[in-house]
This record gives sequence, structure tokens and C-alpha cells, in this order.
Amino acid sequence: MTSLDDLSDAAKIAHRAFSDMRHSKTAHFDRLTAIDAMYESGGAPSLAENLELKKLLGLHDKNVMAFKAAFAAIAEDEEKQTLIELMS
Repeated sequence: MTSLDDLSDAAKIAHRAFSDMRHSKTAHFDRLTAIDAMYESGGAPSLAENLELKKLLGLHDKNVMAFKAAFAAIAEDEEKQTLIELMS
């Protein structure tokens, strides 16, 4: 199987962007879950908590766009397929 080291610079950038996207998704979802659990029996998140979630979601949105652009920059379809396999 091909390793990340065998891929082009464009594919390596896309892989890093995928990793960033995955981490920002996890950070947002984990914080959202924690806040939901805090207010399970009533109440509502504070302004600061809502702003924190908005910031985390904004970062994730930026990471999604960066991954989309990085993936589109990979010239060869075969390399795109290899990258998808490595990300799975």
C-alpha cells in the first residue's frame, strides 16, 4: 500500500487539511455534547458558551473549505483515490 510519504506535495497538503478538519469537527462536537449535558435538566448555555461554539464551528467551516480546495488541487485521479484510501 502507498504511504503518505509517496504522495505529491499537493496530496500531503490535502491530507493535513483533512486531519485539521477531522480535529475541528471533533472539538466542536465534543464541546457541544458537553454543553448539552450541562443543561440536560434545564437552563440554557451562556453567551460565552454560545460564542465558544460559534468560534469552534467557524474554525471547522474554514477547515472544510481548506480541505475542499486542497483536494481539488490534486492533479491525478489515481492519487486522489490513494489519498481517500489513506484517510479511511
